[in-house]
Amino acid sequence: MTKIAQPTFRDYLLMAITVITWGSAFVAINVVVPETGPLWLAALRVSIAVAVVWSWMLYRGISVPKGARVWGLLVIVALMNVVLPFTLIGWGQQTAEAGVAALLMGVGPLLALIGSHFTTSDDRITPYKAAGVALGFSGILTVVGGSALAGLGGDRILGQAAVLGGALGYAIGGLLIRRIAMSSEAIAAWVLGIGMVVLLIAASLFGGPFPTGIDKRPLFALLFLGVLSTGMGQLLRFYLVQRIGYATFSLGLNLIPVIGIGLAALLLGEVLTPHLLIALTLILTGLAVARYKPQAV
Repeated sequence: MTKIAQPTFRDYLLMAITVITWGSAFVAINVVVPETGPLWLAALRVSIAVAVVWSWMLYRGISVPKGARVWGLLVIVALMNVVLPFTLIGWGQQTAEAGVAALLMGVGPLLALIGSHFTTSDDRITPYKAAGVALGFSGILTVVGGSALAGLGGDRILGQAAVLGGALGYAIGGLLIRRIAMSSEAIAAWVLGIGMVVLLIAASLFGGPFPTGIDKRPLFALLFLGVLSTGMGQLLRFYLVQRIGYATFSLGLNLIPVIGIGLAALLLGEVLTPHLLIALTLILTGLAVARYKPQAV
């Protein structure tokens, strides 16, 4: 297992790029999904990402996984980080409100913190990391409001459980990435490739007819999802998890609902409230607190 490093300014910059592209995905998904449906959307965005990532990797040269253990880990990560989250979250958000979904996805850093503590020797729970998780979750709650807590359960519980299952899948897959003895680029290429095959089969069987005649605006949004949100996003995700650990990386994911709401206000004319700035402050403070290491005396 690779050893993690203390995050640098460059790492935080790459993390910011990752969460911006992922936060933007919520707006793009709203534009595309009426044209494709959730399963074909997942299959198409991953297929586009595979075309981009594999073109780059074939140019640079890509290593072939060796041994059943490595192949097994790649398949599990593909299922947990690509197939299940894209399918479960897309299906769940058909009934789960956006605020409730954001709140449930905010459980991810807590799952990552606990999982990293018990599965690694260098990414353990500290009071500062625990405080960072608490501040980040508080930031999400500030954005989505107390009504999200009131909205948990009820007749939408299956959709909410699906979103939570997606968050759990991300956490499990993230914990396994550092156990794969390959470069982050190779991991991303193989994981996306495996995910594409599974999603294309699933969409062909259960997603209805293949979507044709997609308008220009949804097509542009689909290309954005495939090239940036999925292709580049997965490359950065695997790189950062290997370098700084999943617990630290996952704290940055708390910024996704903040960015999503901010972009919705900018692009869709939704109201931007002071709560967004408060949430951003809490989440960034949580990131700073989580990385703090007291000096030995």
